Amino acid sequence: MLLTSLFGNVFYSQAGDHVVWHAMPILLFALCCLAIAYRYYSAFLAAKVACLDDSKVTPAHLFNDGQNYHPTNRWVLFGHHFAAISGAGPLIGPVLAIQYGYMPGLLWLVIGVCLAGAVQDMLVLAASVRRGGKSLAEIARLELGPLAGVLSSAAILFIVIIALAGLGFVVVKALGGETIPFPKGTRIDIPAGEKIVLNSSRSNDKETIYNFPPGCTLYFTKTSAPARRDAEFQIVLPTTGKLPEIALELDGKPIILPNGGAQFVHGSSWGVFTIACTIPIAFFVGFYMYKLRKGKVVEASLIGAVGVLIATVAGNWIPGSALEPYFSLTKNQAVIALCAYGFIASVLPVWMLLCPRDYISSFLKVGTIAILILGVIVANPALVHRPFEPVFAQGGPTFAGGLFPFVFICIMCGAISGFHALVASGTTPKMIGKESDVRMIGYGSMLMEGLVGLVALISAASLDPKIYYDINIGLEQVDKWQPQVDKLHQELGNAGNLEHLDLSTIERQVGGESLRGRTGGAVTLAVGMSLILSKPLNQLGIPFDHLMKYWFHFAIMFEALFILTTIDTGTRIARFLLQEMFGYLHPKLGQTDWLPGSILSTFIITVSWGMLVATGSIGTIWPMFGIANQLLAVLALALVTTVMVNSGRGAYIPFTLIPMLFVSATTLTAGATMMSAWFQTLSKEGQFVDLFPVALRFGMTLFVMTSVIFLVIWAACRWITILTGLGKIDSDSDSLKP
Repeated sequence: MLLTSLFGNVFYSQAGDHVVWHAMPILLFALCCLAIAYRYYSAFLAAKVACLDDSKVTPAHLFNDGQNYHPTNRWVLFGHHFAAISGAGPLIGPVLAIQYGYMPGLLWLVIGVCLAGAVQDMLVLAASVRRGGKSLAEIARLELGPLAGVLSSAAILFIVIIALAGLGFVVVKALGGETIPFPKGTRIDIPAGEKIVLNSSRSNDKETIYNFPPGCTLYFTKTSAPARRDAEFQIVLPTTGKLPEIALELDGKPIILPNGGAQFVHGSSWGVFTIACTIPIAFFVGFYMYKLRKGKVVEASLIGAVGVLIATVAGNWIPGSALEPYFSLTKNQAVIALCAYGFIASVLPVWMLLCPRDYISSFLKVGTIAILILGVIVANPALVHRPFEPVFAQGGPTFAGGLFPFVFICIMCGAISGFHALVASGTTPKMIGKESDVRMIGYGSMLMEGLVGLVALISAASLDPKIYYDINIGLEQVDKWQPQVDKLHQELGNAGNLEHLDLSTIERQVGGESLRGRTGGAVTLAVGMSLILSKPLNQLGIPFDHLMKYWFHFAIMFEALFILTTIDTGTRIARFLLQEMFGYLHPKLGQTDWLPGSILSTFIITVSWGMLVATGSIGTIWPMFGIANQLLAVLALALVTTVMVNSGRGAYIPFTLIPMLFVSATTLTAGATMMSAWFQTLSKEGQFVDLFPVALRFGMTLFVMTSVIFLVIWAACRWITILTGLGKIDSDSDSLKP
């Protein structure tokens, strides 16, 4: 009986009629699966499928130009590669997928990363290393012919620009602030003795901003529960619909917003400061490691780690200080700063800024994930969401579409991501020192990203469902989803709120931040991380309320830093792709070490994704990015299968073919479902301004789907030709030539 009680407290707890499982045993089991996959499966892939051989010269040595091709220490390159592939997907996707329950996402992350995602990353990296560091599009040209190369280039370049825009929007939202739309008829009760103040310094010809005092109570709909704001907040109204002058003179009277309006939430000055500091730190580490003290990686690593730690701690002092105005960016300022950084990081030699900055940023990434894992093991939080959630099985507020196939689209990174194939055939193969490093960097980095996804999923699954949906349902959508949310709470009973917290309490604990209606997953993850990191220390007697504020703002900064390292590498990869295409027009433009060509290509790429971010058209980007990203993974798996067949290793194609067929089935099903809904919208009469974004989504998704389907069929014909003996195996196709 004692043993049962002991194991019960560790593995699960009883809440009424519900059994609530705990996170620590599940996380340890997942870690064991990842470790076994790396020890045995990756070793098999390295020896039999990729046939890695350290006696073969790598492009980094053969084409060493000090600019893009440069032999790099395996640990430094691991840090760069992990930082480059780890963007918004493994952080945001698992959080949003919690509406389906935590088990579908958990299974997809563990199984997908071991058998699909890490396999793709490792084999694409190996193929690129054997082909002079060529891009995925160039590999398609070499293996399938010129026409396939041109079509691949167009499809991949399109996808990567969309990806960079989507990732950039998340960073801008974190660093440049956001607005939370209010529903029409929102009522705000002003506390007695307080008044609304016009913020003339931030208002302009288009928008008028008002400062509302602490202690206001908001009623978003007639049936919604009141929401109290314990801190001062700002409301944005269009100038044409601003409040009458008399409203500013009212003392403690309620205000009605007939047309809604929006609350303005400031960006993270802490995050801007810390990220800005990593740039000069990276410059110093790069010069130290490659010029001042060549090969002294440990010394440079210690300097970088200490510098990032100091910048992270110092960033905490920026909010509320005299320096805050210099690091509080508007949306437009954040877009300009992001584009400028992406441009500079893409043009400068890879050893000078991009690689060392990604490397030192990986310290913070890996360190934070390690602390979170330790926090989960010590706190062992209950996973209060159900393993499978029937209420939202057919779609919900965080992600439209049913459990199948959309959970595989929602979690588009962490399990498998086509964007990784671009990194594995972009900057990384040009820096591999010896072929055996491909296993650790390709397979190992992807396992690390899968672990990031698992920790994000646990953070969200341990959050009270009421708090989760209060954050993730837009204020304008409350009436639409409230009946389903009420049903979910009724079925869960006491099992959903084991910590006895509510959103108002958490808002106060994180320093008065407004959390309600902060959709998108980033704020939810920050709250979940804060609770997990605070609980173990709280058990030691350290005040809970005092810690939450710092952990929350640290988490927001961490998310922005996490994603930014993908944008700089992605911009450089897109520049390589564009230069390869320009090379057909003039050979000089195709030389990646020719500065004018690099500047021109980088400028075109940066302006392209920067304009998409600046227009704020994420609603037209993100839904189809999930489809495009997974279809790129299908293309990558098809190409490495072709490489295996062409080089005489056709016996091993099931290890890439099975993941390719599974991802194809889920992604094409999801794509067809989404396009059907968009087509129905287009068939209705409406204003051009409303229909154009839908038409844009439809056209772009159709282009990507048809391009990838055509290329996969083309590749399959090549497989059949070789495997049936009708074609010839090229035994030299897998050998790098000077």
